[in-house]
Amino acid sequence: MTCASAWNWPVLPGVGRASGDSSRCACPDPDCVVPGAHPFDPGLLAATTDPRMIGWWWARRPNAPVLLATGGAAPCAMSLPAEAAARALVRLDARGLRLGPVVATPTRWSLMVAPYSLERLGELLYAKDHVPSSLRFHGEGGYLLLPPSAASSGGRVRWERPPEEGPERLWLPEVEAVVDALVEAGSGAPDGGSRLAY
Repeated sequence: MTCASAWNWPVLPGVGRASGDSSRCACPDPDCVVPGAHPFDPGLLAATTDPRMIGWWWARRPNAPVLLATGGAAPCAMSLPAEAAARALVRLDARGLRLGPVVATPTRWSLMVAPYSLERLGELLYAKDHVPSSLRFHGEGGYLLLPPSAASSGGRVRWERPPEEGPERLWLPEVEAVVDALVEAGSGAPDGGSRLAY
């Protein structure tokens, strides 16, 4: 409710884990790469800020993961393996950059940024010599797992840096402010294959 009402972030419940086998996703895919931590029913397009709908969803599934539908007017994010992201935060802090919220799972951290378009992101990345495959983007049509959800890799999702409200709205940096540090930090991170271990 805080995400939707106080911050105007569209949310929806994630699919969650299978009853009776908490290691498996509740979706029909036996090889799901993000167990429990993705939209299914309802789908991503159902994300809303309507407190009545949100109340109805979580009254029926109180342990459902909380998913933010990224992009549009909602925040976007960029994520790295946890160790690389921690290095990026040190670099960004040393530059005196004001950061926005940082969402952490045991395996990955996501730096939330102001909404960006895929075209804008593409232009930024095109100028780079190398973009590590360990760097992931959560923009238009994407989603981000939020606290206090269970992480698909085990453990819980938490705020490494909680949302900071300013006089007008929740603070989010522009993507240009963080992309260089994330690309640099991600270049030294193991890619971990193609599985999305969130």
